[in-house]
Amino acid sequence: MESALKPFRVLAYVVGVMLLVLCVGMVLRYGFGEEAMSKIIAPIHGGLYMLYLVAVMNLGMKARWTWPYMLGVMLGGTVPFLSFYVERRVTQRVRTALTAAEA
Repeated sequence: MESALKPFRVLAYVVGVMLLVLCVGMVLRYGFGEEAMSKIIAPIHGGLYMLYLVAVMNLGMKARWTWPYMLGVMLGGTVPFLSFYVERRVTQRVRTALTAAEA
């Protein structure tokens, strides 16, 4: 489980930052007519989000999460700032489970 936690944490932060950059790109696109930034960032964020989903599945299967919980963690990458909160909560949950398993 610990080996799956690090890729999840890294991707949660990267996807969260890219989502914030994408939001700035969307404001520039629809507010000011600047399309270049959003055209570049959108596919990059989409690809990274797919990797995030794989990392969540990997961690979720190893941690034996329920499907609704796993889906909630996956949706955490779709709302700005939520992925940072979800990452922190998941890390606490996994570390608690690892501590309990060691005892």
